[in-house]
Amino acid sequence: MEKHGLCSTETAAGNKTSFRETSLSDQESHIPSSEVLEAIENVIQGVLQSLAQKKAPVLTVANRTDWRNIEFKDSVGLQMIPASTTKQIRSDCPQSARRFALMLKILSMIYKMVQSNTYATKRDIYYSDTLLFGSQSVVDQIINDISCMLKIPRRSLHVAVTVPSNVQGIKNLTSHAKFILIVEKDATFQRLLDDNFFNKVSPCIMITGRGVPDLNTRLLVRKLWDSFQIPVFTLMDADPHGVEIMCVYKYGSASMSFEAHHLTVPSVKWLGLLPSDLERLNIRKDALIPFTKQDENKLASIQKRPYIACQPLWKKELEIMAASKLKAEIQVLTSVSSDYLSRVYLPNKLQFGGWL
Repeated sequence: MEKHGLCSTETAAGNKTSFRETSLSDQESHIPSSEVLEAIENVIQGVLQSLAQKKAPVLTVANRTDWRNIEFKDSVGLQMIPASTTKQIRSDCPQSARRFALMLKILSMIYKMVQSNTYATKRDIYYSDTLLFGSQSVVDQIINDISCMLKIPRRSLHVAVTVPSNVQGIKNLTSHAKFILIVEKDATFQRLLDDNFFNKVSPCIMITGRGVPDLNTRLLVRKLWDSFQIPVFTLMDADPHGVEIMCVYKYGSASMSFEAHHLTVPSVKWLGLLPSDLERLNIRKDALIPFTKQDENKLASIQKRPYIACQPLWKKELEIMAASKLKAEIQVLTSVSSDYLSRVYLPNKLQFGGWL
C-alpha cells in the first residue's frame, strides 16, 4: 500500500402528503453501537501507543478524491478499491497538526453520542464551536474522512441523516407511483408542480436536489429505488454541469466512493434535456448559451471517465454537446410554448421511450 504524507487541506417530491423523516434504520442495516465504539477505541489506542513510544501520532485515511483509488463497476458505480492509497494526518506537522486535533475532537463527540444514543447533524457539530472548527466545510470533510477511516457509514456514527420537512411524497407509494423523476432545478420542479404534471401523466414521485444533491437526497433516491423498484429518470440542463449531477445520482462521486453501495442508483436513465433534442426540436440558436472554458474542461473530464465507455448513447450525446460548444437550460423549452415541458416533451418521452 502506497502512503503519502499530508501536511495540510433539498429534496422535494411531488404530491400533497408529507413523506416525512426517513429513519436511520430504514436507510441501511445499522452497525451495532458496540462495533462503532470499538473502532473509535482502536484509533485512540493507536494514538496512545505512539505517545508511549515517544513517537508523533498519526491518523491514516484513504485518499478519497484520488482517481487511482476508484474503480468502476457497472452494478454499483464508482467504488473505492480495497488497497487504496492513503494520506497521513500528522500531529508533528504544522500544516496538519490542527486537522489532527480536530479529527480527535470530532471522534470524541461521536463516541459520546454513540454511548448516550443521541444524534447530531453536521451543522450541529459545527455550531457547537464555530471558532474552533472555522467553517462548515472543514467539519463535513473531517466527518467523511472519519467515516472512511473507520469503514463505518455516517449514519452509524450518530451523525444524523434526516429528510427535510418539505420532502413530500405520494400516498400509498407502492400501489400508485409508476416512476421517479429527478429534476435538477427547483424552478423547474415548481413549474411541474404548478402544471400538476405528476397526476396528469402518471402518478410518480418527483424529487429535486436543487443542483448537486446532498447526501440526504442521494440516500432518499436510493431508498425509494430499493423499496419500490420503479424506473428512475433524470431531467437535467443540457450542459456539463447537468450531466455531472446526473452521474452523481447514477454512478456516485469519487469523494463518497467508499459508500457507493448505499448511495448510487445504477438504473438511472437520462430522460432529458438531451443535446440531440435541441436540434430535433429546432430550438433557436440565440436561445442557447455558448460554452465557457470551464464548461469545456468539465465536459472533457466527464468524457474520460470509465463509465462513459459503457454508455455509447450517452457518449454520442456528449460528443454532440462538445461539437456545438453550446448549452441549454431546461427552461429553453418555453421558447416552443410556455407549457411545452409538461404538456408535450415529458409525456412523449415517457410514452415512447425517449430516454437513454
